[in-house]
Amino acid sequence: MNNLNEQISKYLEYCQYQKRLDEKTLKAYRIDLRQFTEQIPPTDIPNISQAILEDYIVYLHQNYKPKTVKRKIASVKALFHYLEYRKVIEKNPFYKMQIKFREPVILPKIIPLHTLEVFLKTIYKQCNDGKTNYQRRNALRDAAIAELLFSTGIRISELCSLGMNDVNLYDRTILIYGKGSKERRIQIGNDDVISILNKYEKEFLSEIHSCKHFFVNQAGRALSDQTVRRMINKYSSLAAIELHITPHMFRHTFATSLLEADVDIRYIQEMLGHSSINITEIYTHVAMSKQRDILTTKHPRKNFQI
Repeated sequence: MNNLNEQISKYLEYCQYQKRLDEKTLKAYRIDLRQFTEQIPPTDIPNISQAILEDYIVYLHQNYKPKTVKRKIASVKALFHYLEYRKVIEKNPFYKMQIKFREPVILPKIIPLHTLEVFLKTIYKQCNDGKTNYQRRNALRDAAIAELLFSTGIRISELCSLGMNDVNLYDRTILIYGKGSKERRIQIGNDDVISILNKYEKEFLSEIHSCKHFFVNQAGRALSDQTVRRMINKYSSLAAIELHITPHMFRHTFATSLLEADVDIRYIQEMLGHSSINITEIYTHVAMSKQRDILTTKHPRKNFQI
């Protein structure tokens, strides 16, 4: 079993230094592969058979939700592809294995636009009415964060990792390093968003240059996911919004709003940084209000005189 642990260590190094995977993905791989070694019977790598894999998959299905099972199996499959590529094994035990999932479709949760407007107004009010300069500065930063989340559909991890040179307010663009270190560039189209970002950058310029990240926390260090979540909870509470809003809901709302405005789904896929359009198509299930409007106003049955 030691040689399996050794190969997993080499594989994780390969993922980190050659595939350039982010730390979040690497952490998930470490957890999934450690669990795999702990659950299968002690054996050398060439002796890991389809039967062993099938038993492990049964164990996963008994203990986890389909989405988690799918991810954990994908982690193990990726390891064995690597072992085959490195000629550690002659034949991949996953070869010709049929693994089926009955994964429930979970529709993305969005923020109603009137609720989002109230949320943003609450932050801007704090910018203007904050009792101390400290409160006003933090609210300025928070407004810039919320506006960027909604105007670009950026993931929270991508937002927190934005470098100071990744945001070009003169060209109105941001350079985003997404999953798998994929780069994408997205425009900021709204003048009000550009304005608040300019105000934020001017106010926090020294901290930004010192930290090298565009968004900084109260201590002048890089912003964390948790800080953004706490910020959203804070303003939701101030605005008396009962809906539990998460950072990812801004992304869902961005995509759904564009889809309802008849933007081509392939453009939305590119802006979201999705590797496959199948991922983006989940938003077509959400745009029911737009569908209802189309069928009410465009369907020829409305012209029948019966």
